Amino acid sequence: MIDHVTLQVGDVAASRAFYEAVLAPLGIAPGATDGPAVGFFGPEPGSFWLCPAQRDKDRELHVAFRAADRDAVRAFHDAAVSVGAEVHEHYFGAFVRDPDGHNIEAVCHQPES
Repeated sequence: MIDHVTLQVGDVAASRAFYEAVLAPLGIAPGATDGPAVGFFGPEPGSFWLCPAQRDKDRELHVAFRAADRDAVRAFHDAAVSVGAEVHEHYFGAFVRDPDGHNIEAVCHQPES
């Protein structure tokens, strides 16, 4: 897991319900509140927080959660789909870091054969 991430959301309760469902297969669950904010904690050190949005635009954030194995990743995906997550059809990608720390991705949009 990472140390911490705070994600600004438009509806904390709706986002909490979504993240409770998709993070449960990874062993991550809500464990603290700070006013309207809610913190999620897992088996590793670190936390993930949801707080009310401070502005209406430019709130998108990419976060990668560590999974114990491929089955946990599949369970995460299945849980996300079951609660209405947007899924990119035919998207298959791999992310790596270059020597300067840039996030580099190779992606294929072809259907799996």
